[in-house]
Amino acid sequence: MRVKRRDTEQWMAHRLLPENLKGRILRHEQYRWQETRGVDEEGLLMNLPKDLRREIKRHLCLSLLMRVPMFENMDEQLLDAMCDRLKPMLYTEDSCIIREGDPVNEMLFVMRGYLESMTTNGGQSGFFNSNVLKGGDFCGEELLTWALDPAAVSNLPSSTRTVKTLSEVEAFVLRADDLKFVATQFRKLHSKQLQHTFRFYSQQWRTWAACFIQAAWHRYCRKKLEDSLFEKEKRLQAAIVSDDSTKLSLGAALYASRFAGNMMRILRRNATRKARLQERVPARLLQKPAEPNFFAVGE
Repeated sequence: MRVKRRDTEQWMAHRLLPENLKGRILRHEQYRWQETRGVDEEGLLMNLPKDLRREIKRHLCLSLLMRVPMFENMDEQLLDAMCDRLKPMLYTEDSCIIREGDPVNEMLFVMRGYLESMTTNGGQSGFFNSNVLKGGDFCGEELLTWALDPAAVSNLPSSTRTVKTLSEVEAFVLRADDLKFVATQFRKLHSKQLQHTFRFYSQQWRTWAACFIQAAWHRYCRKKLEDSLFEKEKRLQAAIVSDDSTKLSLGAALYASRFAGNMMRILRRNATRKARLQERVPARLLQKPAEPNFFAVGE
């Protein structure tokens, strides 16, 4: 570790890296040393026979893989294929995994640690959504949608979210090419069950559902206000029609005066709210996420 640290520091000095980058590189090297003791596991495994490599990766990955709800119902053959293709990754705190709008070239499954997943819905003014990912969660589901679409173009999909680490994170990644292979195997699973699991754990679907509920709540509040004003107007009209005496006419006039005053205050307040609402509602009405086709061909 001392030799490796010395070589790293010499390289950073030669490249004139700023101090903040030097600190992040050294933290990452120290974290990776703690987890692997400096052994290049991938390089070591690639030099072993296929059956031995599969057994080792199954020993290392299977228990962690089973923590991911997306994979808990897979058969052994498919789990072996997943273990063989998953790549272990280590991230230090404050690492940016992917930025909103960048191409998604891997799907990441969190084993340990915490990440923040954020979106501005394509840079819309006034819109911001943030969620915390933990062990068992995943990100980069846009790639799964792309991989399951037989008509998908070769261009990788764009990320709808920015993902950054909040702590040290241990994860597995599945590259685009490997995901293409695994995606064909997903069709062997119970389609409905996998579909619901994907929706429940997908950050895109969670955000869309939250925005959908918010928009419905605002529509309900506006409808409730309109109904209340309509009821008051009906009461006023009934009072005026039923007034036959001077005393009752005076009461109706006072009621009408109070109602008119209240209406003016409500209309002024609602005019301001409506202007703000017009800015916010389009941001809340997110487009429904594209859903992967988990159904087998011919179903």
